[in-house]
Amino acid sequence: MKLGKLAVLTVSLSLAGGTAASAAPTTVSGSTALALAGVVAPYSLLPSAEKKAVAALFEGNSKISYAKKITVTADKIVCRTSNVDITARSCELTFKTTTRNLKGRKANEIYATEVMAGVPSDGAAGSIFEALSKLSCTLDPKVIKENAGGGADCTFEPGN
Repeated sequence: MKLGKLAVLTVSLSLAGGTAASAAPTTVSGSTALALAGVVAPYSLLPSAEKKAVAALFEGNSKISYAKKITVTADKIVCRTSNVDITARSCELTFKTTTRNLKGRKANEIYATEVMAGVPSDGAAGSIFEALSKLSCTLDPKVIKENAGGGADCTFEPGN
């Protein structure tokens, strides 16, 4: 029974990886979009005031004084975990000419948020990858403050 489940998982990962490169842009909104922007913003090229505003929103404080829309972008995010070396967790975030490399808890936070956002997994030789490109998240603090579920939207392309 366990071998059958492993085979299904392997085929599923292969199919997901095979279709990711040709997939259309993906859109997420609401709490998932806020989470994606929230985990990427600290490493982005945003001005400090915008990073603080995103952090406050992600911490659950919708009553911030920052009123302008905030756009969190990343050219590429590639995260990797391993099902062999279970301690291995890493992410590489690319913002224009700047690259940030994360490991451990910080990488796992981004990896898990990519999974939550529906980024398809890809796997090879003991590694499992979550990768996206052309991330653009727009947060509207005025709309978020209304607590009606709106004000956060992201688009990205699966794969890299």
